[in-house]
Amino acid sequence: MKKILVTGGAGFIGSHLCERLLSEGNEIICIDNFFTGAKSNITHLMGSPYFELVRHDVTMPFFAEVDEIYNLACPASPVHYQHNPIKTVKTSVMGAINMLGLAKRVGAKILQASTSEVYGDPNVHPQPETYWGNVNPIGARACYDEGKRCAETLFTDYQLQNKVKIKIARIFNTYGPRMHENDGRVVSNFIVQALKGKDISIFGDGSHTRSFQYVDDLVEGLILLMKAPDDFTGPVNIGNPEEISINDLAQLILKLTGSKSSIKYGPLPDNDPTRRKPDIQLAKEKLGWQPTIPLETGLKNTIDYFSKIIQI
Repeated sequence: MKKILVTGGAGFIGSHLCERLLSEGNEIICIDNFFTGAKSNITHLMGSPYFELVRHDVTMPFFAEVDEIYNLACPASPVHYQHNPIKTVKTSVMGAINMLGLAKRVGAKILQASTSEVYGDPNVHPQPETYWGNVNPIGARACYDEGKRCAETLFTDYQLQNKVKIKIARIFNTYGPRMHENDGRVVSNFIVQALKGKDISIFGDGSHTRSFQYVDDLVEGLILLMKAPDDFTGPVNIGNPEEISINDLAQLILKLTGSKSSIKYGPLPDNDPTRRKPDIQLAKEKLGWQPTIPLETGLKNTIDYFSKIIQI
């Protein structure tokens, strides 16, 4: 049994990771400040004697004896991370420093949940890990993009200077049950709007593309990365290379929900990437990982979840 710390463990992705790690016979310490996380995401785990929940903000130091750390703490949707951009940067940078300090003190292996946003609005397609990105350091999204880029730098330097055992995962668009209803992400937006019979809001002309992975595929990738030999640190892309246009996604969700909602178009936000698709060759080679859950299957599961929790 390993003792594993998951920061942001009550969030969308963190709660699924805690659930999976607990089911594999580990002891879990879940810390969260509940800015975007929710106790309802992990209530079903709290009866286990091997699951501990601590209200804590990673911008402050944390002390515990652990074997592994998954650092997931940070708001990940534009609505949430732009709400308090200074706090977002602090969460990524100071959170990384505090968790790396903990890993150094206790000899734990630590994984950083980075993001495809480090590639910005890419002019290389699909995006390999060798691509340095095209990020606006003073744009509306920079608090998140640059915070995560700095966290990657900190992780790399803690490994070089202090021999901390690190892993870096660059996570691409992920969806599934326990997404926040009002997080502004396209999948949750479209599903909630469709279920409520409201207009589907598309920003831009809908021709821009994204690649969507189901949360269970992501969790599998993160665990395989943590288990990989120590000399493979990443960064490694964890995402689905199957591209879909936003227009096609909207039509698929309308079909799956049986909704009669109309589509309404608005202006594309500044610095919003027009294309996003991971090159996952490295994950295939080093982790034996690739996504397995079809988009339609994952969307059905997500629609079932939202149909139970929203007021229609």
